[in-house]
Amino acid sequence: MASINDVAKRAKVAKSTVSLVLNNSGYVSAETRAKVEKAIKELDYMPSQLARNLSKMRTNLVGVVIPDASHPFYGTFLKYAEESLYRYGYKTMLCETAERNNMEEEFLSMLKKQTMDGIIMGTHSLMHDEYMKIDKPVVAFDRFLGDDIPIVRADHEMGGTLAAQKFIEKNCRHIVQISGARIVNTPAHQYHIAFSKELDKNCLEAADVVMPYNSFSEMDFKETAKMVFDRYPEVDGIFGADMAILACLREARARGRKVPEELHMLAYDGTYITRMGMYQTDAIVQPVKDLAAQCVEYMDCLIREEPLRIHESVFPVKYQKGDTL
Repeated sequence: MASINDVAKRAKVAKSTVSLVLNNSGYVSAETRAKVEKAIKELDYMPSQLARNLSKMRTNLVGVVIPDASHPFYGTFLKYAEESLYRYGYKTMLCETAERNNMEEEFLSMLKKQTMDGIIMGTHSLMHDEYMKIDKPVVAFDRFLGDDIPIVRADHEMGGTLAAQKFIEKNCRHIVQISGARIVNTPAHQYHIAFSKELDKNCLEAADVVMPYNSFSEMDFKETAKMVFDRYPEVDGIFGADMAILACLREARARGRKVPEELHMLAYDGTYITRMGMYQTDAIVQPVKDLAAQCVEYMDCLIREEPLRIHESVFPVKYQKGDTL
């Protein structure tokens, strides 16, 4: 296999001149450039991408940190993020943090050591201070990591308000909302806050069922669904993330509850699983593809050290009509 030295000898130029031609940087006369390009073609020389990246202090690798790739919302986000990163010329390195101790710390260490060019952070982090110490590109997906770290999220206030209005229209009186652990500093909590505020305006109240920190497994959602019906047997409206609502649908059928005649359910996220079951689930849909694309756009700007036009991008949600409300 030919080396850059072989090309330089064949073209009768310095190795540094070959590098200038390969990287299209600096001045090289048309005559000399033609000689180098001819030598490259004759020797079938393929430049080392690794060496070129190292010379630029780049790896073309971007880490995507999520809790669990098998979770429909995060798996969908990963799919679209990987597609966007590829279009920008980057490869994706995945880090899953659920049920894996120290994985987040290890990923941050890799970023500090320049093993990656940047991180798109979308996990339930409790390490906000650590991110503030990093001078490498970090983009937060639906997480508050610090004033200097750009964030991409859905309009959760809009989503929570819209969800509450749907239950009000159905004259629900015994509503339960299922939420994640409040110790996580995520904008997603705002849809639960907005949901409660809108209900309160109409003299209604929702009982809260809070899932434990980092609960993403099928069993976690099944146990939560049983808890909802055991604690609140008169429930006539349930609001929660896709997986929680699907588990509640299954539990409702097992208990002989009729949906939507006597029990109304509305999911938040609106991923593909809400359209695949026996029922199409009514849902507030987050635009995951747009969210992922914006995260990648921010990341590319940060890597290339270009200024960001805006520091926070908020995308509207929409209502998906189904058979459960």
